[in-house]
Order: sequence, then structure tokens, then C-alpha cells
Amino acid sequence: MTAESEVLIRMRLRVEQDIFAVRQLGREVARAVGMESQDQTRVATALSEVGRVLLAVGPDAEVTFAVEPYGVPTLRVGMVHPATAPSSRLAEQLQQVGRLVDTMEVDDGGTGTVVRLARRLPAGQPRLTPERMKEIRAGLAQHVPGTPLDELAVQNQQLIAALDEVRAQRDDLARLNAELEETNRGVMALYHQLSEELEETNRGVVALYAELDEKSVQLRAASEAKSRFLANVSHELRAPVTAIIGLGRLLTDSSSDDLTGEQERQVELIRTSASDLLTLVNGLLDLAKAEAGRIEPNWSEVDLKAVFGQLRGTLRPLATRPEVDFVVDEPELPAIRSDEVLLAQVLRNLLTNALKFTAAGSVRLSVRRTGGDAVFVVADTGTGIPPELHGRIFEEFFQVPGSRPISGKGTGLGLPYARRLAGILGGGLRVDSTPGEGSTFTLQLPVSAS
Repeated sequence: MTAESEVLIRMRLRVEQDIFAVRQLGREVARAVGMESQDQTRVATALSEVGRVLLAVGPDAEVTFAVEPYGVPTLRVGMVHPATAPSSRLAEQLQQVGRLVDTMEVDDGGTGTVVRLARRLPAGQPRLTPERMKEIRAGLAQHVPGTPLDELAVQNQQLIAALDEVRAQRDDLARLNAELEETNRGVMALYHQLSEELEETNRGVVALYAELDEKSVQLRAASEAKSRFLANVSHELRAPVTAIIGLGRLLTDSSSDDLTGEQERQVELIRTSASDLLTLVNGLLDLAKAEAGRIEPNWSEVDLKAVFGQLRGTLRPLATRPEVDFVVDEPELPAIRSDEVLLAQVLRNLLTNALKFTAAGSVRLSVRRTGGDAVFVVADTGTGIPPELHGRIFEEFFQVPGSRPISGKGTGLGLPYARRLAGILGGGLRVDSTPGEGSTFTLQLPVSAS
């Protein structure tokens, strides 16, 4: 199982009758997560065959059903047997099973014999939200295995349906062959006429592919040049912008000559504009580093209590409005293996963004453990984001139309940078939001990373 997997149900394989239970449960799980009837049968058949082979090794194998709801949704089944058998021999025995699923792996590691099966879920299915996952787990918990006779009846029904489908396909194939034979006679008449035209077209296509390859090389070079340009220009801009801010501070210092009220206002405008420009330059520089792959995580054991305490202290000055409660909960998880600086940067970006767009209510940071993952949640009661813009807010420089920060200014770089850092740390960042009700950003990272 991967770091993104969410376990649905587990069972033990002890006796031969459990093979029927594994088959039934596999079909039930496949149905619950949205697989079609044929895929349900494939998964159930694959599990029963793997269970039969592992039971021949010995009893007490553990079967785990899990789903990866993010990225490409996938059903994964792991069978762990305490005894260690040669993986090459088992893989040979299960060679035909591999054709029923997308991937099959056989290992003989320290935990014993491990067989992993995976089947992608069909496209277009409703998203497997945490609420839906809870419903599926509750339904599976109520599942009562049938008898071997019940399973035999189900298999007979599936076989009859498959035979009917084969018969229908055979009739369709015969009809299509007759139509194809008639069509071939007409095609042959056109073949000679089209051959010369096709040959000429092929020459043009070859030339076009050569041009496309050249353009592709140029595009990659332009992308690399853009990243270098952003990094270099941003770096070079920081020094003069910082100097402008320092000079503005000197002009308004009490030891300098007195300025008129209008001069003080103009100098303050210069300082404010320079500070905004420095923020934008820093954001561009960070983003350019992430795009160029120059950020390497420094893996260590991160004390989440210390990180949360630091965030609570550094961001408290930003939460100056009495209408907004800024809450950093005590972490339920004591520590994870990650990069402390990058993790703090992601959470700081999310909290700062939430404080900017929350006029009243609360901004809250919490963390909990879900399986092998640490789930950080930043929830606010701010303006919210329309569903059709949930993906676009992670694009560079994009800002929700009509949204105005309550405090500070936005650059449109914080969320794209946060998502890239989340990927570098081996996790993901997603958003759930409703206009007028607020937003919830969820950062999911593995508890143990390398």
C-alpha cells in the first residue's frame, strides 16, 4: 500500500472456505467503489486464485482492501502471509492472475510473503470523499459471507451472462465480417488511387514531425531559460528593492531632517510599494527554485509541537482583528519525518492567506493521523472560493475575481508555491470551499518519509 491509500476492510485467510469469503468480499468491495460488473468478476477471480495459492503455503494470511482516492483512483489489495515462499515460484504460479488486474507484485520480504494487486477505478465515477469512504466501510462491516453454494450460484450466473455476451459478440462479428467483406471490395478499388496520395502525404508528415521535434527542443530550452531568468532577475532585484526600503526608513528616522507632511506621505508610499515589490520578488525567486528542482528536502524528525508553537507566535501579530479567532490546536501527532523549514513554510503560507481573507469568525490549524499519513488542516470562515476555481487558485498569479483581502496584499504566488513544496515533501495539497462559508485546505504528508 502507498502513502495515499485508505484502508477499507481487512480479513484473515485461514481455511479453504475463507477463499469463498475473500472472493465474495472482493466482489463486494469492487462494487462499492464503483467498478463495473466485469471488473468485479475479474477482481473476485484474481483474489480467489491468489488465496488458493497462499493457502497452499499455509494458513493465517492477512488480506487488506484499500483505495487510493487521489490522483488516479485505484483499488489495491494486499495479501501478507507470515511464511516466506520463493517469490519467483509464486509469480510463475500467478502469471495468469496478472492478466485480470492492472498490476501484480510478489515479494518475499521481512514480513513474509506479500502479494499486491491493483485495479484502476473507472473514469467518471463520483469522487471518493472522506464521507463516502466512511459509508463504504460501514457497508462492508455489515457484509455477511455467503456459503460456497451461494458463491457457486453467483459464478454460474456470471458464466451464463458471459456466454450470452460471447454469443452476441459472435453474431455481431459474423455480421460485421459480411459487411467488411463487401466494404473491402470497394476499398480495394480506391486503394491504388489513394496510394500515391498517401505517399505524398507521408513525406509531408515526416517533414512536419521533424519540425515539431525542433520546436519541442526550442520550447524546452525556452522553459529552462524562463526559469533561469526568473531566478536571476528576482535575485538581482532583491538588493535594490531592499536598499529602497532602507533609504525610506532613513528619511523618516527621527535623527534625519524633518519632512513635511506631504513628504512623509510620499516616502511612506515609496516604502509600502517597495515592500510589496520585495514580497513579489521573493515569491518569484522561491517559485523559480521549486520549478528548477533546486529545493532538496533536509529530512529529519520534526517536532510538531515546536512547529505549531512557532507558527502561533509569529503569526499572532497578523491576527489583530478582534472579530477573528486565530487558533492553533495542540497537535494530536507528536512528530513526523519531514523537512521542518519547508513544512513550516507551507503552513505559514496557508495561515497567512486565510487571515488575509477572513473578516470574522475563525482561522484554525490542526493535525491528525490517518493511516500512515499526517493530515494538516487549515480552516477559515472567510469569503470562500467557487467550485469551478478550486483548481485555478494553484496557478501562478491567479486571484479569485472580486475577492479583496481584508488585510495585506496578495501576489497569487503563495498557493502555487505551497502545492509545489507539498509535492517535494511527498504529499499533496487540496482545497474544499464554498463561497460565503469559508475554505478548508488539507495538506497530506507521509508520517515517515525518506
